[in-house]
Formats: sequence, structure tokens, C-alpha cells
Amino acid sequence: MITLTEVIEVERPVEACFRYVSDFRTTVEWDATAVAASKLSPGPVGKGSHFSVLCKAGPTKLALDYCITESTPWQSVVLEGTSRFFTVKDVITFEALGDDQTRITYIAEFRARYGLGLLERNAAAGLQKMGRASLRGLAKALTDRNPTPSASAETEQKDSNLATALACFTRYGHRRGRRQWLPMSSDMTGKHVLLTGANAGLGFSTAVSLLEAGATLTVVIRDPGKLDSMQQAFEAETGRQADRVELADLSLMHDVNTLCQKLLDQGEAIDVLINNAGALFNDYAETQEGLERSAALLLLSPWRLTEQLRPLLRCSAAPARVINVVSGGMYTQKLHCDDLIMSENDYDGTVAYARAKRALTVLTEHWAQQWAGDNIVVNSMHPGWADTPGVQNALPGFRRVTKKVLRTPDEGADTVIWLARATEADQLTGKLFLDREPRTTHLRARTRENEGERGRLPEWLSDTYDALALDAEG
Repeated sequence: MITLTEVIEVERPVEACFRYVSDFRTTVEWDATAVAASKLSPGPVGKGSHFSVLCKAGPTKLALDYCITESTPWQSVVLEGTSRFFTVKDVITFEALGDDQTRITYIAEFRARYGLGLLERNAAAGLQKMGRASLRGLAKALTDRNPTPSASAETEQKDSNLATALACFTRYGHRRGRRQWLPMSSDMTGKHVLLTGANAGLGFSTAVSLLEAGATLTVVIRDPGKLDSMQQAFEAETGRQADRVELADLSLMHDVNTLCQKLLDQGEAIDVLINNAGALFNDYAETQEGLERSAALLLLSPWRLTEQLRPLLRCSAAPARVINVVSGGMYTQKLHCDDLIMSENDYDGTVAYARAKRALTVLTEHWAQQWAGDNIVVNSMHPGWADTPGVQNALPGFRRVTKKVLRTPDEGADTVIWLARATEADQLTGKLFLDREPRTTHLRARTRENEGERGRLPEWLSDTYDALALDAEG
């Protein structure tokens, strides 16, 4: 048997350290040999949770199956792993040295399988070196002092060519991007997040991750019939339900206004606002208030919601974060305010969707500039091509062609989660992100809007809303 013992001390609360380390999906962020990790069992991380970790082993890769066999929150966790050639038992203990300092002791016991004692002797020095490197990585991850995000030279090169930029939208683009990712160990305990569109797709994946990270979560959904099943699904995955659920049809400004007034009356600061609710409507229809529903839900709604909740965003102790979920489809369209509301005769669902998302991207840049002195950062992101219920229902032809390269909802949602959680994600504002990197907002020169249209957008939104209000009063 080979025994490794390493001890580190970090300036983080013991609860945050325990949550991060016991979720062995994080090993790819700090273990010197881990190249992939996934959770195999349903339910919250705890005793009985199973993980698969793929590690480098010389010129090859070795799969380990881990199981948490003991778990005492904030004190210790024991994992037992099995590979083709050896078994390992990891005993990790946590000791609070103060409110914001923790000592972590990591003991790993390796045993060769099938009587391969020679393997143990030959591997001892390498394993000792690996153990020290891994714990240095863990200390760095928990220190959580990542630099300001920037696009790599490779990414800038890919964004300069339409074909290579589109390739980044696929699952392979996600895999390329994650090779450069830095650890995300930040804990969200005490952070209030407002998330729209949480019951499926990207929104559901985002909600699960934020609940796992300890956030206080308020979600907004339209259909009361989905409330119970959504909460049950959250609890099955994380052991928690959303702290609050608000019901509102966000395509109706009446509902948006009612929701905002309720939140303002409650007076709780909003640390993160995620404008995620959306849908692609292939057929033309107007809302009860007489507005084409794509423009209403995808553009007027997040504008009105965010503008009205600005006082609660200002109340955040740290820089508040607004995250607008847009779409790669917006790269096909140029902002022209007079075309944002399509008529029944010229309506095309994909075009209406793309135009609204282009406008929301421009609005993101406007807010970032206007609110720079309000301690609010505003960024947008697009998820790439993800296999969500929205794509399955609205774009079946596109899905048939691209199915083999589509991202999972979790992969599509990753950058939303990173923008909400990562300590360094509030160091930039007014940017468009994909795979945790700022990206170009235009892939073709013909889609670049002029300054007149950019400046006109806020006024157009206000005038469109006012016209709705006047119609309602008349």
C-alpha cells in the first residue's frame, strides 16, 4: 500500500471548502492528472454519490470509479475509487481555523490489484509527486484569485472567420474552450439570484447549478401546472427547492409590472438577474396586449424587467450582475428598430428571434455604459448550439442536421453559471461571452448597426411600451 498525506490551509470558510471538494466533478479544476469528471448518480452530493474521473497515466488515460462512502458535512468526506490496476481510498478532513480560514488534510491510500506489488513500488515516487501537485492545485482553486477574463489568441483567430466561429458553437467548441478554464470555486451562499424561464433547458440546468452552489434562488415561470414538477426535480437533483417561485407570463407587460412591483415591495437586494426566458415562435401571433409575441417576450420583457429592478440591483453589496441570454442566431441580423416588430405578412420566426436577440445584445452594451456608476455589471452570453426543448420543438430540421454536434443543456448553460458565480466574471461589463470568453458581437460586416440605431433603441423601447399602455387605457 502507498499512503500519501498532504495538508493545506486556505482563506475560505470551511462550509465552502467542504462543498467544493466533496463534489468530485471539480477534480478537473485542481487535480494535476484529471482530464474529465462526471457525476453518475442522481441526487445531491453526499454519501452514496458516484463519480467517474478520467486521469492521465503516462501516455494513456485511466478511468476511476469513485463513491462517497462517508460524509460528515463541514468535517470530513471519504471516497473509495477503483481502476483497472489499483484501488484508492481518499480521506479528506476539514478544520475551521477561523471564520474564513480552513485546514484541509488529504490522505490517499493506494493498493495495487491482482497482486501487482511491483507496480506499487515503481509508482510510489510518481504518486507522491502527483499528490503534492494536486494539493497545490486545490489550494490555488480555493484561493480563487483568477485574472480578468480575456479572449485567447486562438479564439480571436477563430472569430475572424465565419466557418471557424460557427464551429465554436458545437460541442467540440465547448470541449476546446474548457481546456483553458480556470477553477470556479466561489460559493453563492447569501447571494440572491432572480432567474426567468427555469423549468426546462438552459434555465433548468442553471437553476440546478446555482442551488448546488448555495444561492438563494427566485425563479419566474409562466405555467402554474409545471411548478410542482419543477420543484420536485430541483429537490431530486440538489436536495433543495427554489426558495421562491413567481408566476408571470413575461410576454405580457402587465405581468412584468406586477412581478416587479411585488419584488420592489419585498425590498430584497438582487445580486444576479438572469434574463433567460424565451421561445422561438414559428407562427405569427400577438399577445393579449396587441404586441407581436417574439418582440414582447424576447426584448420588451427583459428591458422592462431589468429597468424596473434597477433599484434592487443597486442594493447588492458586491457588484450586481445582469446576464442576458441571447443566441448565435443574432449574428445573422442587423439592428434596425423599425424591423423589430414584424407584421403577419412578413413574419419569419427565426428572423424575429434573431432580431430580438441582436437588439438585446446592443441593449446590454447600453446598460453597461449607462450603469457603470451604479455598481452593476451587465453582460450577455450565447450558449452555442444546444439540444434544448426549444430547439427540438421549434427547429426540428436544424436539429436533424446538427444533432451529432449539439451541446447538452448543461454545456450550453455553463457560461450563464460562470457569469453568475465566478469571482472574476464581474471584472468586465458590456461584453458577449461564449465558453467563458468574451467574443465578437459581429461575424459579418453587413450586420454592424450604425450609431444612430444604437442610440435610438432605448427610445424605441420606451415608445413601444408607452403605446401599449395607451392602448390598454383606451
